[in-house]
Amino acid sequence: MDQNETLSALQRATLHLEGQFIYGSNYTFMVLCQSGEAAFKAVYKPSHGERPLWDFPTGTLSQREVAAYLISKALGWDLVPPTVFRVDDAPLGPGSLQLFIDHDPEKHYFNLDRRQKIHLPKVMLFDHLINNADRKAGHILISLEGRLFLIDHGLSFHVEDKLRTVVWDHAGKPIPPALCQDLARVLLELTSGADLHADLESLLQPEEIAAIQRRGQALLDGGKFPLPPEDRRAYPWPLV
Repeated sequence: MDQNETLSALQRATLHLEGQFIYGSNYTFMVLCQSGEAAFKAVYKPSHGERPLWDFPTGTLSQREVAAYLISKALGWDLVPPTVFRVDDAPLGPGSLQLFIDHDPEKHYFNLDRRQKIHLPKVMLFDHLINNADRKAGHILISLEGRLFLIDHGLSFHVEDKLRTVVWDHAGKPIPPALCQDLARVLLELTSGADLHADLESLLQPEEIAAIQRRGQALLDGGKFPLPPEDRRAYPWPLV
C-alpha cells in the first residue's frame, strides 16, 4: 500500500487487540488491523490511557502524535510512520493509530551506521520545529530494510521551550539549504487557511500552531542548528 492507502486503511480497518507495550508511561497497545484482505499491525494509543501531566493538557498526547506525522509529511521527509486519529470503533476509545514498523530493537541512535546518520540533520530540525520534549535514543527506529523512522511524539508542540533530545550532533552548524527550503515551504502551509493549518486545528491549540511558525522562522533566521540550552536540562531521561 502507498501512504494514502495506508492512512485510509488505518481509519477503516477492524482492530483486534494483540498485546500491550509495558515499558511506557501511558497505555499503548499492539493491534492487528484487518482491511479487506489486507492485514497489518499498528500501535494504538487511546487518549483515556494517558497519564495526566502538569505541563501538557490531559488527553491530548495522541493528537500530538498525529500532528507530528502531518508535519513530517508536509516537510517531505516521511520520518514518522503513517498515523491517524481513530475515533470510530476503536477498542478502548479514541486515540492515535500508527503503522507498526518491523525493526531490530537493538538498533537505535547510539549505534546508527553511516547511512543512517546522514538523516540526523533532518531529525534535529524536525525535533526543534515540533519542540520534542522526549527524543530518546530508542525513539529512533531502524526498519528491517535499514530505513530510519521516528516514533513517540506525544510530548511535543508545547508553546514553551521544552526540547530534550539525545541528537545534538550538528548543533551550531549551518542548516543545509535544501532543508531550509523544505522548512520555508512548510511555514507557508502553516498560515491560516492553508491545508496543513486546517488539519492541525483539530489536533493542537491555536497558540501551539503559532509557536510552530515562530520556531520555524527562528531556525530560518538563525541559519544554524541551535546549541543545547545552558539554563535547563537538554537531554531526556532515560537516554534510551
